Amino acid sequence: MRRSLPLALAATAVAATAITGVSAVATPDRAAATLDKAAARPDTVEWGPCPEKTASPLKADSPRLQCSTLEVPLDYRDPDGRQIEIAISRLASKNPSKRRGVLLTNPGGPGITGLGYPAVLAASGLPQKVLDSYDVIGLDPRGTGRSTPVTCDLTPEQRNRGNIPPYAHTAADVAREAGNARTVAKQCATSRTAWMLPHTTTANTARDMDRIRAALGEPKLSYLGGSYGSYLGAVYTTLFPGRSDRIVLDSNLSPGGYDVTAMRSLARGLEDRFPDFAAFAAAHPEYGLGTTPQQVTAKFFELARRLEAKPVRGIDGTLFRGITFDRLYSDASMPLVAEMWQALDRDRPLPPNTPPSMESMENFMAARFSVICGDSHWPGTVREYQRNVAVDRLRYPMLGGSTAGIGPCAFWPDKRVEPPVRIGDRGPSNVLMVQNERDPGTPLAGARELRRAFGKRATMVTADQGGHGVYPFGRNTCANDAVTAFLTAGQRPSRDLACAAEPSE
Repeated sequence: MRRSLPLALAATAVAATAITGVSAVATPDRAAATLDKAAARPDTVEWGPCPEKTASPLKADSPRLQCSTLEVPLDYRDPDGRQIEIAISRLASKNPSKRRGVLLTNPGGPGITGLGYPAVLAASGLPQKVLDSYDVIGLDPRGTGRSTPVTCDLTPEQRNRGNIPPYAHTAADVAREAGNARTVAKQCATSRTAWMLPHTTTANTARDMDRIRAALGEPKLSYLGGSYGSYLGAVYTTLFPGRSDRIVLDSNLSPGGYDVTAMRSLARGLEDRFPDFAAFAAAHPEYGLGTTPQQVTAKFFELARRLEAKPVRGIDGTLFRGITFDRLYSDASMPLVAEMWQALDRDRPLPPNTPPSMESMENFMAARFSVICGDSHWPGTVREYQRNVAVDRLRYPMLGGSTAGIGPCAFWPDKRVEPPVRIGDRGPSNVLMVQNERDPGTPLAGARELRRAFGKRATMVTADQGGHGVYPFGRNTCANDAVTAFLTAGQRPSRDLACAAEPSE
């Protein structure tokens, strides 16, 4: 039985899980070739037992999981300079005669650890044919977890506020939040790990991936990444097209990665996804949330208004919106959403872990800020965010007042060592994209933009289902079978494929 995956690919969630102008662009040209050469320098990996508590988005222990560390350059322009440590893991194929290489994986984020992710995938339905075909590799990306970590010295109060601002109803709300955003940005820029900020980027994590490939003695790297991991994989195969084998991108960001547009798109994602929950709640009148989807939708706005005026059991309007958004990543979590609404509506005890504990989230939040603020330039004036909020609050009223708001990226240090990577159509036709039609965290509209950017390089499979994450966690056999066929036999659909909805189990 497949496990639900509410958080493994998430890290885009709003308060519930602590979310989440350069004119030139980086391309695999002569300058990138220098970095490419630095990244390819081989090393030696000595595998051993994993730490007792190997963090992963889902709990899944495997006695077969092995771990190691690898030193990589902090700055690939200076490959012999300061080094940092990258923690990696391996779930080795038990069938050497069928093994064809390594499959590096990433569960999303940025900021989420991936050391335990190979075990998560194995426990969550990754087909045996895939496990036989590859050594499945995980890593804690630079700045995260057991790799050399970053910190912003976030206080418990700052952690509990999350990584996006409270829902803004007015321009004054945005201006008021700017002070908190500026404070967090300053803490990141003056922390004991501030020296890592210019180099904690998606492009450098992609170069770390190629270092892992070289250290493992593999001529090419296959890849399976979801959510933010889709952008990481897109950057890797752009920088290293000749070293990319079979690249699977699941739940896809647009070509700009986690930029201001992607953050704002979360509001659209909730609007795309919410009708699934409204239909569920209407079909279960025992929750008392309404007997039609329209009534359930009205209940959302009613509860949000009431909780903004007077929080219930520690849940205010912003947190209510955030937890609802986060838990709609998975169909299996819909009953929890309905139970939470019911409890808030009647001022009764909340379901367990509502809201989730933020005590251990400092590194996740700091790493996330480091990557999304360092990858691209964000608007730098309060007025721009006020305009964005005014637009998105009307266009996407469920969440737009939060996701368009001002955060630390508005005040991030200007020093960036390279421009963003431009995702394009240069390279082999070896990318398979898979995407749910009603994905709250990475909406279909952004995936279509990435598909257009890849051109002939990619084929996209869409599944008529909701939620965040397709493979192997989703139930759509058409989409899952397409990924398995590609990873094991190199067979992709001849053209983009739309998989019809399948009955729930």
